Amino acid sequence: MAKKINLNDYLGHSMDCTCGKEHKTNLKIVDIDKDAVSRLPKHIEALGYKKPFLVADVNTWAAAGALAAEKLDVAGISYKKYIFNEKELIPDEKTLGSLMMAFSRDCDVIVAVGSGTLNDLCKFSSFQLGLDYMVFATAPSMDGFVSIGAALITNYVKTTYQAHVPLAVIGDTDILAAAPMEMITAGLGDILGKYTCLLDWKMAHIITGEYYCSHIADMVKEAVEIVVEESTRIKDRNPDAVKAVTEALVLSGIAMSFVGNSRPASGSEHHLSHYWEMKFQAEGKKPILHGIKVGIGMIAVTKMYETLENEQFDFTSLKERSFDYAAWEKKVKDCYQDAAPGIIALEEKAQKNNLDKRNKRLAILEEKWPEILRTIKESLPSSAEMEKLLASLGAPINPAQIGVSSELVEDAVILAKEVRDRFTLLQVLWDTGLLDEYAKMRSDKCPFMETKTFCSNCSVHCYRPDMREKIRAVMRWAGPRMLLHHPVAAARHVIETKREKKKLEAAE
Repeated sequence: MAKKINLNDYLGHSMDCTCGKEHKTNLKIVDIDKDAVSRLPKHIEALGYKKPFLVADVNTWAAAGALAAEKLDVAGISYKKYIFNEKELIPDEKTLGSLMMAFSRDCDVIVAVGSGTLNDLCKFSSFQLGLDYMVFATAPSMDGFVSIGAALITNYVKTTYQAHVPLAVIGDTDILAAAPMEMITAGLGDILGKYTCLLDWKMAHIITGEYYCSHIADMVKEAVEIVVEESTRIKDRNPDAVKAVTEALVLSGIAMSFVGNSRPASGSEHHLSHYWEMKFQAEGKKPILHGIKVGIGMIAVTKMYETLENEQFDFTSLKERSFDYAAWEKKVKDCYQDAAPGIIALEEKAQKNNLDKRNKRLAILEEKWPEILRTIKESLPSSAEMEKLLASLGAPINPAQIGVSSELVEDAVILAKEVRDRFTLLQVLWDTGLLDEYAKMRSDKCPFMETKTFCSNCSVHCYRPDMREKIRAVMRWAGPRMLLHHPVAAARHVIETKREKKKLEAAE
């Protein structure tokens, strides 16, 4: 059983760590509990602020903002507010600019009423304005509440900018538990992504000598364990379970603030998510929640790690492989389009595809391969376990379920490493010449084809929820007519479906 989190253990003091660094966070207050909204005025006053600037969108204002404003009115605290009218916020230059222009200089603290995008916008804008900020969370949808970075889209590229952590995180468990289930499962997906990101981080330490702190890694593992343990109660919107998950998300954020970047919480699974997000925005598609994409990315990366365990390498021939920069640049321009200049500029700086640097990494990879294999075996649950956990909560587990085509999966595996200057599994696959092959493996078939069942019995679905409803309507219309025109075939289908369902239930 995972131990209960006491976030106060990490607040208000610094910690000397065995890694040789001092860890601290500027986070002062965490209040995630029943009726926390009533204590918001008290927390604002305790931190010495007189006039908060509330930032929300139409959804979060209805869910919590109006109630928060009512509590401030009762307490006699003056405030100003800004409510985004957009139903789907994009954290780009336009959105950030509108917030900065709306800010009132007579306010002394910014309060983000929301999660994800709203948190990033308020985090960055308050940092630029030289003000503190607080978060009144409305959904346990991601772990970036108290991370030091703000994820924004500039020049069409998803980029993490230096910012600061909030002084307080307030979360009313009744409000959090009432959040759309999709947002709650997004939080689960974001946390489960730590399995692969922590492995990426440890592998980077082994191969490149990158800084690694086992204490911080253990903090994140603790957060993951708590979320996995509470996952069965989440489905029922149990407030205590929602509290535990939200605190685990905050703990993950504290780990990031200790390091000073997102390394303990973001790896190759996030890079896949970033790539899909950028492509969806470029194509004008409805954005998918960050944690949903991360959960799917985590499963894909886990499967790639599982395959990597069985590889045999001829390191001598690998070091002789050439690199066609012109072909790479063309693919970047074709796939990234408007974002391509930023991606190319990053490569010119980072030199991830430099052959001399690659060969140095391969030499270390050859030497450390047994240690790396042990690390993979010790670090990852099976992809099947993760699929089952997410699917049990109704969360999508393969790209097709969120409208990501096989071509987009393939391009993401090949190109997502270019989004960040960060060593991950994707870089290992490029170094070893396996990247294209693994990209095709991830996109060439349904992940459930080997155990394919009837769609009505499947734990996941290949279509988005709105399309599934349309299909059900068609089947409800067609089913009775099948009995008239093909009675034997229809009866056989019903019998075989029920037989398959019993078989699946017996196997569980």
